[in-house]
This record gives sequence, C-alpha cells and structure tokens, in this order.
Amino acid sequence: MTEPSARASVQVAVDPATAFQVFTEEIDLWWLRNPINFFDSGRVTAMRIEPGVGGRVLEVYSGDDALELATITDWEPGTRLGYRSSVDDTSTRVDFEAVDGGTRVTVVQSLLVDDGRAFYFWPRVLRWLPGWVDRRGTADNQRRELDRLSLGLYYDDPVAAARWLHEVFGIGSWDTLPAEGTSPPWIELHAGSVAILLFKRTEPRPTAVDHNIWVYVDDVHAHFAHAQRSGAKIHSEIHTHGYTCYETEDLEGHPWTFAQARPTMT
Repeated sequence: MTEPSARASVQVAVDPATAFQVFTEEIDLWWLRNPINFFDSGRVTAMRIEPGVGGRVLEVYSGDDALELATITDWEPGTRLGYRSSVDDTSTRVDFEAVDGGTRVTVVQSLLVDDGRAFYFWPRVLRWLPGWVDRRGTADNQRRELDRLSLGLYYDDPVAAARWLHEVFGIGSWDTLPAEGTSPPWIELHAGSVAILLFKRTEPRPTAVDHNIWVYVDDVHAHFAHAQRSGAKIHSEIHTHGYTCYETEDLEGHPWTFAQARPTMT
C-alpha cells in the first residue's frame, strides 16, 4: 500500500494513564489471535512492547526467537507512544487524550518513503482495544484464542448476512460488524472460540444442501423464541433426543442447528 498515511481512533472508558498501560503492557491480551494478524501465525506465542525509548515491539515465538516489528522512538506514559517500523517504511504515533467518559486513543501511521511499503493495519486492529478494556477485571479477561476448527460460509451479500446472523441468531464477533455498503474481503464472526468466516459467493449456488452448522447456546428456549420473533424460518421446533435443539435457516437458506449448551461448556 502506498497511501501517505492511515488514521484510526477509538474511545475507552479509562483514564489516559490506564489506557497507555493497557495499550502497551496488555497488548498480548487485547490483540486478537486470528491467523492473518501476525507475520507468522503458526509460530507466534505472544505480542510484546518493551517499555521506553529504544524498546521494541515484538512478535514472540518459542524460546528466545522473535520478530522485531518496530523500535520505540517516543515514550510518554499517559500521553504518547511513537515507533519506527522494522517491517515496512512507516512511523506510527499513538496519542492518549482525556475526554468525557475516558480517553480517546488515536493512531496515525505515516509513510516515510515515497513509493515505500506500508502495512496499514491500525484502522482494523485498534477496534479491538475497547472490547478488552470493557472485559478486563471480569471473569472473561483471558486472551482470546481461536479453536482448531473454523467454518467458511458463502453468501451473495456477506455484510447483510453478518448483520442478520448477529441480530437474529445472536452470533457475535470479537471485532466489529461491517457497516452497510462496505465490501470487506471476508467477515469473521465467532461462536465461542470458533470462527465463522463469511465470504462473497462467486460460484453458482449448490443445488442441494450438504452442510449444517451446529451452535451450542446458553438458553436454547430463549434463543428459539428470539429467532422465531425475528422472522427466521424454523425447520423444526425444540425437541430432545439426548440433546435439546431446534433447526432453522438463515436469510440465504443455510441450515443451522442450535442446541442447549452444557453448564461445563466455555
């Protein structure tokens, strides 16, 4: 990418000093561990920011191995963080500004060399920070790891599908849902720690259904009632055969089964 800069801003409900601490010391907790969010996702064990000017931003692997992503050039706790990238031709400045209700965190990533290389990831990555700030200190304050299985689904309109799945089926996302009118290359939703990836359909739709998605929910009766009120097409109402579940379909006809989760399920 050769645009001269990229900018992103979010607001978090803590003071600037805490926001700076969260951004730097807790980066391994709020950085989502999706495959494309690392240079070598198959080996990574942690993200780390070493404190102070001259410190490094690291993608850490096993043992003492690590990839240096950047070198810290500006370190003002509660105010500003700056670094020079070691993997592309950019510099990044992160400002922490006190506002009503907390702190506005603004990241500006700038290209330093004409026609240089730039990985402008911050507009996507920074959106993960508020979710972690809201969770830290609660029972759900562990770093989020994906399970070993992910599902890929194809839709004529993935953005509409993502929003429908969220509103009707309650399928959430560790990230933010795409805005209407956008065309992301993929959309990632999550059922627990399983990723459900939504893609644009480019081939003719199959004439027969050969896959069914199963999701375990905390209260299958409440889930069924909400889906029914929201207009989902119900294939079979709640029934029990060892497990308690119901069958339905989404807005483009993919079949889904929702079953009662056991109390021990995370």
